[in-house]
Amino acid sequence: MPSFVIPDKCDGCKALDKTACQYICPNDLMVLNKDLMKAYNQAPEMCWECYSCVKICPTQAIEVRGYADFCPLGASVTPMRSTDAIMWTVKFRNGTLKRFKFPIRTTQEGSAVPNGGFKTESDDLKSQLLFTEPDSNRCPERKLPQVK
Repeated sequence: MPSFVIPDKCDGCKALDKTACQYICPNDLMVLNKDLMKAYNQAPEMCWECYSCVKICPTQAIEVRGYADFCPLGASVTPMRSTDAIMWTVKFRNGTLKRFKFPIRTTQEGSAVPNGGFKTESDDLKSQLLFTEPDSNRCPERKLPQVK
């Protein structure tokens, strides 16, 4: 169930050249209609339903219809993003609200180690090993098979 934009809520991110949803969409599906200054999903059938555009929209103009196992029939799900967490609000058909707060990061921003702590041989571009092998597969004493 792909993302869709509610035109009445969308302000085109105040007429910037690129909207927040355009910036964040991993599949480049969100587009700004320059005449109306409203964003829209140009290829809903290609949507991954990753919720990135829904979470980043400052006016909460983008929604995704939730699946029945995640959100019961007739309910709606709205994420609100803060600097350190996302608050998910589920509104059921009977009007009951449930809220769930989840942290955005488990590590401080900028503190993640790019190579995961494994030593790398980044100079050997012709090697058949993956980035952190052989240390990451815990078999440095065993030689990996070589393709000729």
